[in-house]
Amino acid sequence: MLTNRYMASLKNVSAIMSKIKDGTAPEKFSQAHLKGLGFKSSNDMGIIAVLKDLKFLTPDGAPTQRYHDYRDRSKSKRVMAEALKEAYEDLFHIHEKPTKSDLAAIEGKFKSVHNATDRIAKEQAKTFFALLDLADLNALSNDSVTEPETENDNDNGNTQPDVPPSTPQPHHPIGFSGLRYNIEVHLPATKDIEVYNAIFKSLKEHLIDD
Repeated sequence: MLTNRYMASLKNVSAIMSKIKDGTAPEKFSQAHLKGLGFKSSNDMGIIAVLKDLKFLTPDGAPTQRYHDYRDRSKSKRVMAEALKEAYEDLFHIHEKPTKSDLAAIEGKFKSVHNATDRIAKEQAKTFFALLDLADLNALSNDSVTEPETENDNDNGNTQPDVPPSTPQPHHPIGFSGLRYNIEVHLPATKDIEVYNAIFKSLKEHLIDD
């Protein structure tokens, strides 16, 4: 996926997004609302289409849950990173964490996907990087780190028995008609104590008691 939205002027992008965090969410994020925030230039109106592609707004301009999540300053950069990964997915195939050193490749991607001219591709790339400045891609990387599996989390039935199956038991000298034998017992891999009881009972009955 790769949005083809771009803004003719990017000087107020950061200020507009900051206003979103400062104020309450409107019923509809319209041009009138944007003007009410103090951004009256026609160049700023392009932010509405961009916000729709970022899923901050519904197609009819209503704020989404992502819009509301972005208003939480403690996670706004993470929310923006998530939105960019979706709307500009193809660019993250070029580099997991794009930088200005990837500019030529990114402009080329816009040209190949949307058949954009050089000028439009440059504007699309600049819009992407302006939004990227408001995101924290590292926050998404941290989300993918999983905690190491603990011993108690192993419920797949492969739990090791308390007594290793190959652990040799102490030798017990047993006499038969003057002869002396050493018997070594290897216990099976099981947690059922009754199995062990049965083994030792049988030894006692057939060997020791004889």
